[in-house]
Parts: sequence; structure tokens; C-alpha cells
Amino acid sequence: MMDKDKVLKVGLSEQIRREITTMRLVAHKNVVELHEVMATRNKIYFVMEYAKGGELFDKIEKSGKLTEAAAHKYFQQLISAVDYCHSRGVYHRDLKPENLLLDENENLKVSDFGLSALSESKRQDGLLHTTCGTPAYVAPEVISKTGYDGGKSDIWSCGVVLFVLVAGYLPFQGPNLMEMYRKIQHGDFRCPSWFSQKLKKLLYKILDPNPTTRISIQKIKESTWFRKGPEGTRTVKEKIPCENATTNAAPTLSLTRKKNPCDHVKPLIVTNLNAFEIISFSSGFDLSGMFIEKERRKEARFTSDKPASAIITKIEDVAKMLNLRVRKKDNGVIKIQGRKEGRNGVLQFDMEIFEITPLHHLVEMKQTSGDSLEYQILFEESIRPALKDIVWAWHGDDEQQKQE
Repeated sequence: MMDKDKVLKVGLSEQIRREITTMRLVAHKNVVELHEVMATRNKIYFVMEYAKGGELFDKIEKSGKLTEAAAHKYFQQLISAVDYCHSRGVYHRDLKPENLLLDENENLKVSDFGLSALSESKRQDGLLHTTCGTPAYVAPEVISKTGYDGGKSDIWSCGVVLFVLVAGYLPFQGPNLMEMYRKIQHGDFRCPSWFSQKLKKLLYKILDPNPTTRISIQKIKESTWFRKGPEGTRTVKEKIPCENATTNAAPTLSLTRKKNPCDHVKPLIVTNLNAFEIISFSSGFDLSGMFIEKERRKEARFTSDKPASAIITKIEDVAKMLNLRVRKKDNGVIKIQGRKEGRNGVLQFDMEIFEITPLHHLVEMKQTSGDSLEYQILFEESIRPALKDIVWAWHGDDEQQKQE
């Protein structure tokens, strides 16, 4: 929650605009999700994913350092998130343990995109020129102020994070800032004795002061330590989350399951909206249009004058027609999944039915995982036309679209 006057007074408008724009572009299970941006006359409200586990920095501070096995898990998730951001033209520029959060299942979530840059920020030389970030984690080319590649500087910061996780201290230190910068520019650091040889080998390639020879994310993924972890451990495959777990990752589809995916034990409970919730759904409270013009929206809402049972039946029929998996939830949410792996995992979206009056319902459809572009195409070309029989009006459409 932010005070509008204070935001303007301290000059944070551009930083907030950048962070919202960036977070609307990235949808990844290891990036903190921005659900809504709303406002009143005096306040701006960010509704964000709750990272119950707090900062990764606190975990390091409490234990002194992590085991290589624990660091391996977090580093894999960090690289996955950063690689996805780069594929969307987003460069974080302030990666550090304080900006890496943990959810209730100890999964890493990248946060704080206030210093991020988009591909459009590059100058004619194809480089970024704004010096920013936390001194101990910035790449040497950022310090030199001659221009830098946002992707390569993020890789350097990931290397510093990995070192800190396993060592418990920073790789580049000095009695003053200038001495620390000198060590960063020369890549002057040493790995402690408890680092495995494979980890040392990878770190020296990541913390290469020459950005042209620094290892790429693809090569990091191909490295032995990244793929297999420290010696004597195995990379643990993700388990199917339990029914009540909160996660953006889509469950793995079981090959032995013979039950009808539409089978359910309890009927779906329709949620009743209170006055504040009805107001919050108003498009007038959504500020996203101020921050990004051509946003690929991850949610859509429509109103219907059909009974809840008819809406549920129609949703199931459409899902079956499109070869999608349907799973009903006791908390009033219908989870719908694709059956094929996409660029960013299996596509999944939730549909929740809210009762405004006994004869009028609001249906909210929100993407929770998978690729945003894949979701948008499926929604526009298939789902929206197929639901026309139960839709009274789509929220956000102009009057002509509503009449159609």
C-alpha cells in the first residue's frame, strides 16, 4: 500500500511504473506474481502473491551458509526465472538474496523489479547504460559505465548469489568501496575449501570479468553441477502438489489415472460477494492501463444471468471439447489444465463463480501457469466464442462487443 503524495514527492513514479510494466510481462512459477493494481483517492494498492517463507537472505543469515544441495535447488529455480525474464526482454539488474523470496513450500520467488530494464531501454549500441544495482552484486562492466548487456550482467549477479549461498559471505570484499570495485573488475576472488570442484569450475566461468567470454545461461544449464548437483546427491524431481497446496506449477499428469478428470466428490461451492469485493472488480479501480498499453491480460471476467449449475456444465463441456483437464475444488475454484508441456510448463487457469444475486453471477477466469501468449490465443480463438451461450457481458469490452 502506497501513499500517492509521497510517491510523487520522492520521485518514485517512474520506478513504480517500470515495476508494474515488467511484472505484467513475466508470468513464471519462480517470479512473484502481481495480481492486481488498484487505487483510491489517496492510496495505490498492489495485490501480490504472498511469499510466506520470507527472504532467502534471512535463511542464509540464520544458518550461516547453505549446503550445496540446498543451494543447487535455489540456483536452478533462479536460473529458470532469469532465463524466462530474458526471453521476454526483461533484465532484473538487482539480483541479490534480499530480493529472492521463498513460498510456504521453500520454492524461490524473484521479486523487486523496480530497477529492471526492458529491451527497448537499450541505446543504439544495443547496450544499457544506467548504472544501478547493489555494489557487491553488480557486474564489472556496469561499474565501468561503458555500456553493458543486461542479460550478461544478470548472470554475473546470479554467480555472486550462488557463492553467497554456499560460502555464507561475499566473494568480493575490501576495506572500502573502491577496493571492492577493483576486485570485481579483476574477478579477484577465491572459493573456500568446502566448495566441490564442479561448483568451483562453474563459478569461475560465471564470475568472469570479461562479459564476452562469460558463460551463457544455456551453458550454465548444460554444466555438470547444474544438471546433477553436488556429488553424492540426486536432483529431486518435482512431486505432484497435494490438493490444498498453493503453487503456480501445474501438477504432472499421471499416466496411470483411470478416473474421469471431471469426477468430483463434493459439489462446487459458489462464493458470495460482499459490497467491497463488487466495487474492487470495477474497471475504474484497475490502474494497469496506466502502465502498459498492449498488455496480454492473464485474467478475464464476465457476468451471466444463468444459474451456477448451468455455468459449471457449460465450462465442463467447453473444456472437454478443447481436450482440457477439469478439476473441481471445494473452495469454489474450477482448475483447468492443458495436456501438453509448453515453453513455460503446462498451461493452467482457474475459473471462479461469484454470486451477485441468486439470478446473476460473475465468473472470473485467471491464468495461473503456462505461457501467456499460448493462453491468450486459446482464450480469444476458442474459449471466448464457446462460452457465448452463457455470457451476458464481458468486462472491459466496449458497448458494441457487449451487444454482440
